[in-house]
Amino acid sequence: MRRWTTLLPAAVFFVLVAFFAWRLVLITRGDAPNLIPSVMIDKPAPAFDLPPLVLDRPGVQASGLQGKVTLINFFSSWCIPCRAEHPLLVNLMNRPDIKGRMTLIGIDYKDRPEDGRGWLDRLGNPYDAIGMDRDGRVGIDFGVYGVPESYLIDRQGRIRYKQVGPFTAEDIREKLLPLLAELNK
Repeated sequence: MRRWTTLLPAAVFFVLVAFFAWRLVLITRGDAPNLIPSVMIDKPAPAFDLPPLVLDRPGVQASGLQGKVTLINFFSSWCIPCRAEHPLLVNLMNRPDIKGRMTLIGIDYKDRPEDGRGWLDRLGNPYDAIGMDRDGRVGIDFGVYGVPESYLIDRQGRIRYKQVGPFTAEDIREKLLPLLAELNK
């Protein structure tokens, strides 16, 4: 019996190492959740109507997406990657070349309103409007895997791009800005 108690932790360790090594191989082959194409691309954004998170800003309705290019960003105060992404969104929305070309909509996902408001008070509020998706229903309709996730919506209200995970400066420069330029032609 004593032999098993000494061998079992080592066996578990080697199984975990093998699992993680195999996942790394799969990721290098392109099998990663952030590379899975969204079935929502080129489809209309789902219908929704969310109450405002911040009282001096409007809530969010799908009907308000028509006629302008919009980036919808699902975030939560409890989300560590959201905290890393947030300064990039603040900087993006402060750029003069972005003003008037894109609306940024925030959806506070499965969060307590007071936590979401406190998070924005501390980190800044780049959003033109912010809705509360407390039960995650709108996130389900969009196909959100987890936060942060962002969806670029064209002027006709169709989803044109999905960012799984936090934006990086490279993602903004190489993916988002070229798509934004194309959609604003």
